[in-house]
Amino acid sequence: MKNWFKNVFYLSIKELRSLFSDPILLVLIAYMFSMAVIMIANMPTTEVRNAAVAIVDNDHSTLSYKLRDSLILPNFKTVTEVSIDEVDHLMDTGEYTFVIDIPPNYEQSLLKEENPKIQLLVDATAVSQANIGSIYIKQIFTQEINKFLKKENITNLLPIDITVSVLYNPNHSSVWIMGTMQIIGGLNLLVLLLVGAAVIRERERGTIEHLLVMPVSASEIAASKILANGFILVVVSILSLFFIVKGVLNVPIPLSAFPLFALGVITYVFAISSLGILLATIAPSMPQFGLLCIPVYIMMYLLSGAISPLENMPQLAQMVTQFSPTTILGAYAQDVLFRGASLNLVWQELIKIIAIGLVFLGISLTKFKSMLSKQG
Repeated sequence: MKNWFKNVFYLSIKELRSLFSDPILLVLIAYMFSMAVIMIANMPTTEVRNAAVAIVDNDHSTLSYKLRDSLILPNFKTVTEVSIDEVDHLMDTGEYTFVIDIPPNYEQSLLKEENPKIQLLVDATAVSQANIGSIYIKQIFTQEINKFLKKENITNLLPIDITVSVLYNPNHSSVWIMGTMQIIGGLNLLVLLLVGAAVIRERERGTIEHLLVMPVSASEIAASKILANGFILVVVSILSLFFIVKGVLNVPIPLSAFPLFALGVITYVFAISSLGILLATIAPSMPQFGLLCIPVYIMMYLLSGAISPLENMPQLAQMVTQFSPTTILGAYAQDVLFRGASLNLVWQELIKIIAIGLVFLGISLTKFKSMLSKQG
């Protein structure tokens, strides 16, 4: 056993030297855990964010000021008051997406139950923001008016009062989720590529024959590739979470969640590395290995719940994806980073990832030994 660890250590050093001698891979790793995370987190979404709003306040009443103040960041920019004569020009130049026109004596007419109307002008060239933003404004104004009039909401007529509380992500910001999920997606892709490519590279460069004449076993070779490449990716993913997601994207992740997240990443890297070795034993060359990795990565990532909720998928897809380490780590990361879950609440996810990794490792070692015997 002592010799096994010693051989794994020296083989891991060899793998690290091979990795650090490849500048393209190093640039790819740096990009995937920095710029890619920032760009994906800030990519255009269907959310209304920083929408430009102007208001024509012909009433200047308490209610009109309340309505103006209800449109706040991050959904809307600071509301600007304009005159009615400026509206056409401002809308034509696209300076504002929404212009709200509050008629004179609006508050007084509302109190008299005369049902006055507020006019909302929308620049429909911003299609997604125009449609969703108008719904936002309607809902916000309805709540403010009901609160001002102290009218009972229809839910108060029910036997049970319903109170909605938004937990963990009060502003419904997609940046929080997309930033962390991109780290997991980057891990998924890079672990497959680095570990699998390390096996293919040995075969294409002819160095696999050097290993065969050394007193090392297939398990030592496989373990060294998992350990060396996995170590680099675990460190880089934790640094990305701290400096990019928490630092640049300002996602409020507590420092106490980092050790538990790191534990999940370690188990995940083990599982995906085993899968990478398995794919490398199937593919005879690097181009074919790349073509094999792409659909595997896409299917695991698309069905992980990172892009769309699992509940929106067909029942069969929901059942199948529960056996994917990416899906399990995605749920694990959200529990740990956003909900503050402790180890006693998420240990089952860790066991699932390890079990799946052991299955991949068992199959890959069998295939790997067969590949080595053919090389010999």
